[in-house]
Amino acid sequence: MFLNEKLFTDFLSEKEILWLGIDFSKAKFTKKGFDISQDNLRQLFNEWNLLIISDQKKYDIRLSFRKPIMSYDLSTLSKRNRSIRLSSILREHIHLNDLLDEEHIQQYINTIEMPQQHRFALLFIVESFDAVSKTGSVWVTIAETATKKIVLCEKFIKLPSGFGTKNYWGRIFYNILFDIKNYAFYRWENLVSQEQ
Repeated sequence: MFLNEKLFTDFLSEKEILWLGIDFSKAKFTKKGFDISQDNLRQLFNEWNLLIISDQKKYDIRLSFRKPIMSYDLSTLSKRNRSIRLSSILREHIHLNDLLDEEHIQQYINTIEMPQQHRFALLFIVESFDAVSKTGSVWVTIAETATKKIVLCEKFIKLPSGFGTKNYWGRIFYNILFDIKNYAFYRWENLVSQEQ
């Protein structure tokens, strides 16, 4: 986990947040559970992203991140998700060398075209969907749009559940937002207050 105390303190006082979407361009998926076509996988990427937009009561970013105003611009990440080749992300097993760290996340954020509607943007960078261990790992990342500096990034590992591939793995994102709303956000605030 990485947290920039000064920028996160500024983030706490902001009323607005920009949602960039769910980024799958760094993800690894196990072949088990994802024996599907390239087009079907891209469709799933779209459907998982639309969950957050179409059901904002269930996937409530504003409540989880304490922001009354949420805008969204999925254009950058949608373009990246469309360019993913199925053969490049599938693995028999997810290994340690497939995984990301804070430095990878900052290097990756530097390559993203950041819309400038708000000072801070939020995105979920999927690290892995592992049907063997039945876990999904996702980096919750807040960045300052003008500088591309990371405000916060933390990896969350959650269990999927439900019926059908979309709902089963979509539950990961619900569980992450639930965790942030009830636990993680308080922890982040406490980290900043201890530094002051």
